Amino acid sequence: MRKPITDADRDQVRRLHAERKSRNEIARIIGRSGSTVSKIAADLDLSFERGPEVVAATEARRVDLAGRRQQLAEALHESAERLHRQLFAPCTIGAFGGKDNVWSEQDLDRPTFADQRQILAATSIAIDKSLKLAPAEGGEDANQVRSMLGTLGEVLADAFADDEGADDGG
Repeated sequence: MRKPITDADRDQVRRLHAERKSRNEIARIIGRSGSTVSKIAADLDLSFERGPEVVAATEARRVDLAGRRQQLAEALHESAERLHRQLFAPCTIGAFGGKDNVWSEQDLDRPTFADQRQILAATSIAIDKSLKLAPAEGGEDANQVRSMLGTLGEVLADAFADDEGADDGG
């Protein structure tokens, strides 16, 4: 048999709701089910809607993640710069070889062609990923840049046409 709702239950729900406790927190504290707390709250014209709080928390999370993406993009770009510096830097390569499988090293003025190709690929990937996380200013893709340049060209052509029209009349 269900325990009847008492005035003490109502008072506790009212007080805990005023303390901004959630429905489930109140249920745990007063030892009642969530549905009972919801019924009491409805009888008292109380709501557990936290719309503005959810919106604020969501926005704070979005801003935080944007900052973290920016930091990661910067770290990737720094990695790309470090990799790029390796392209023509002196290096030492080593390998096991010979009938006794002995380790030998050789100093080079720069990495081998195959290593340079791998360095370039890694550099390109790091730059690409950094730009996906934090697009470069001035447009996220080439179409935006083309559109901007096309508009600029049209404005300049119109201005030039206006100047020529003024010369004809003068």
